[in-house]
Amino acid sequence: MEPTPLVAPAPWQLTGEGVIWLYAIPEEFNRKHGFLADFQASAYVGRVGAVMYVNYHTSGVGPYQELLYIPGMFRLGRKLVFSISKTYVSTQSSVWNGRRNWDIPKEPADFRFERTTGGTLEMEVSAGSESIFAAQVTPFGPQLPFTTKIFPWGRIVQRLDHELLLTKPEAKGHLQLASTTHLTAEPRYFPPVQELKPLAVVAVQDFKMVFPVAEVL
Repeated sequence: MEPTPLVAPAPWQLTGEGVIWLYAIPEEFNRKHGFLADFQASAYVGRVGAVMYVNYHTSGVGPYQELLYIPGMFRLGRKLVFSISKTYVSTQSSVWNGRRNWDIPKEPADFRFERTTGGTLEMEVSAGSESIFAAQVTPFGPQLPFTTKIFPWGRIVQRLDHELLLTKPEAKGHLQLASTTHLTAEPRYFPPVQELKPLAVVAVQDFKMVFPVAEVL
């Protein structure tokens, strides 16, 4: 029997590192592979979407890792917002609290994140013997400061069992361009983004993030 998950209400203060792949994702790809929930399918707008692999050093439930897919933008509650359609995390406490606090549809998986002596980031997500996602990314060039305060449209709306919940996370840190030397995803468990060419790949370093209390939309 698994232990009772730690109850960790919002807001969360998080720190860590990660990789973001930005895509102009075709609608037909998302309709076929994007794991869209009904509320997302009916509100789909598209434009730019993303894959994120995040290694949280600290959070409301301690260290954990996360892989998530944002299919694009959606028009919900008369707002243009982002929404997560598929996400895995490495701890049960993150699964339980992510659903409880923000309606984020987190699922558990096994994670591996390593940095080689040459600076390449190696990441893998699996469930038992089944591979979900794997990638190798090499950052290059200068590290530049960033803050999400320059992106007023950075809003996330989710729904699992009840109302639409709107969350406005804020983050700051440093980012660096990166090249992907390997990427694969199993379509049964995650969108096969190896079929797409990214607009950009960035490695995010030493970020600090606030995930606030969600608002009912």
